[in-house]
Amino acid sequence: MRLTIQLCTFKRPALLARVLEACFSQTLAPDAYEVVLVNDGSPDETPEVIERMRPLARCRFEVIHQPNSGLAKGRNAGIARSSGERIAFIDDDVLPTPVFAAEHLRSDDRDGDVIVRGAVINVESFDFLPPPIWSLKNYSGNYFWTSNVSVRRSRLDRVGGRFDDSFSEYGWEDIELGMRLREIGTQAVFNRLAVAFHHKPRPAGTNLGGMLRQVRAQARTAVQLERKHPHWRVQLAIGDTPPQRALGEAFHKSGLAQRIAPLAGAIDGDRRLNALQLAAAQLLATDAYYDELAKAKLAP
Repeated sequence: MRLTIQLCTFKRPALLARVLEACFSQTLAPDAYEVVLVNDGSPDETPEVIERMRPLARCRFEVIHQPNSGLAKGRNAGIARSSGERIAFIDDDVLPTPVFAAEHLRSDDRDGDVIVRGAVINVESFDFLPPPIWSLKNYSGNYFWTSNVSVRRSRLDRVGGRFDDSFSEYGWEDIELGMRLREIGTQAVFNRLAVAFHHKPRPAGTNLGGMLRQVRAQARTAVQLERKHPHWRVQLAIGDTPPQRALGEAFHKSGLAQRIAPLAGAIDGDRRLNALQLAAAQLLATDAYYDELAKAKLAP
């Protein structure tokens, strides 16, 4: 088995059906790859969706059901059941194009034992996809970002073979693994043809609170990452360099976030935020992040 496509899912049954269909429709020979899915305790119709999609699998399809344990533990359960020489990580809101798997292996054939970073194009819906042509508009400097990345299993085993499952909240578990891979001298290449579409709809008023809670969780795990890897790359990634921190603290102390909060929240039901409301929500998220970052840095 040359390649494993590994993903975890939690409460995204509609998206998952589309993602699995795309995983099963790769141009790669069916006996050359597998799909390993971890259902992280979804309390909805996710198991039924998985079984409905199972007959479409041309390749080996392995499913693990576990109690809700977080993404790091879910990834580790998936790795343990993977048999591919190279593992490609995606998320349950990431739609791989038909050549996704073949392009990851083409980079492996050309460049060898490296991290392969695929191209990610953000879209608001899977129903209206742009051409699969990556541009700088979707650039990410992430060295190891599990929306679209692959690494040889043998290289992964050299750094413990697993994600750090002490990262139980949202964020940074992939960056932490990437830091360990970087520390042993792992090179990374970018394949702009290994395209995947990332479902990233504009927030709606009803999920603004959830977005802010997620940002605060991300701030707490950012501090956890920095304590494990006190490196300038981590500080830059989490926004904890002196200039970034000073700007964040100044914004928080200004009280501007409280004055713009009604603007972000002045929306009924599931209507998407307009441009002005979205800008206000992003400012609120910045304020919440740096507020929580300061608190987490003071915690033991």
